Amino acid sequence: MRAPVHTVTTLPTTRQPGCPFDPPAELTDAQRHGSISRCTHVGGKPGWLITGYDMVRSVLADSRFSARKELLNVGDFEVPPPPPGEFLLMDDPQHRRYRKPLAGKFTVRRMRQLTERIEQITADCLDAMEQAGPSADLVTAFAKPIPTIIICELLGVPYEDRGSFQEQIDLFLGGETSEEELIAAYTATQSYLAELVAAKRANPTDDVLSDLTDSDLTDEELQGISLILLVAGLDTTANMLSLGTFALLQHPEQLAALRADPALTGQAVEELLRYLSVAKTFMRTALEDIELGGQTITAGTTVILSYNTANRDPERFPDPHVLDLHRQQGGHLAFGHGIHQCLGQQLARIEMQVAFPALLNRFPTLRLAVPAEEVALRPETADIYGVKSLPVTWDA
Repeated sequence: MRAPVHTVTTLPTTRQPGCPFDPPAELTDAQRHGSISRCTHVGGKPGWLITGYDMVRSVLADSRFSARKELLNVGDFEVPPPPPGEFLLMDDPQHRRYRKPLAGKFTVRRMRQLTERIEQITADCLDAMEQAGPSADLVTAFAKPIPTIIICELLGVPYEDRGSFQEQIDLFLGGETSEEELIAAYTATQSYLAELVAAKRANPTDDVLSDLTDSDLTDEELQGISLILLVAGLDTTANMLSLGTFALLQHPEQLAALRADPALTGQAVEELLRYLSVAKTFMRTALEDIELGGQTITAGTTVILSYNTANRDPERFPDPHVLDLHRQQGGHLAFGHGIHQCLGQQLARIEMQVAFPALLNRFPTLRLAVPAEEVALRPETADIYGVKSLPVTWDA
């Protein structure tokens, strides 16, 4: 006899008041009932929600579960395949074809070579904050500019284009635009990337996109790859920097520990990644009938993988809802797992390892400028969770 299975009627979209860092309570409750629950997708189709660490990790490593966008079975409508180059929504061998040329450009060694440049960009942002202060919106003054400048330099986006480029990216990633605005922002970004690819083919410069023009990838494929690098390299890190600072300010004992021991920085970044899990959920579709947690996932069914509850699984992390910068247990899933594990994770780590201590050292009295409950949070409908703005102040 199969074990009884918990049911989540619809995927929760709101967090508990006063708990901006915790997953929605319904997800945590589902996890207490077991690693797998029945759910209903937003389009009305039945599916499965996976909340446990081991099970999420196993699905991510299982080739019987597909990442292909066009296989998503969430409603009574067809989902189009992703455009060429957008390899996060593809399986091998197509996924491998696009990812392989990039792998050598995002090695630990190459990313570490960027450290000095990241330090300079961070210092420039802090100088501007200090000159304009003693108050700022940390999102626009600090958290967004650092990864934006880095990813734009990696792609070879001209400096004068970065402002308008960032605006379009914000519109289609923010989770609060109308469908018309979303389409317009996406179209504008794609048009710009098409022009950028053409410019790199005509006049290559010292950047990743120019290097890729020497491959057999088409212009359309390079355009799709560029979009993936932008989304993955910009939005996630920007929200980790702002939401991570918010979390530290709300946990003064952890903030004091980080200030007291710079050697703790790397460990602190990993704990913030686990604790916050800004990339909240991903989806996979079963290619065949698969037994999972005592349940049968039938072929064609789409499952939701809850990263934020997996990274709060008490079976994997003792006291998982506690932010503990001295935590020894590693292995979080904030960057995913398997063949789709985040290509730019080392770059993101270095950006955070530079930015957090630089911010805290420059402004020892940094604090929220508004009550915590007034900090504007991104909606759960956004692909990446975070804050829309983070008003801070400090003693001049």
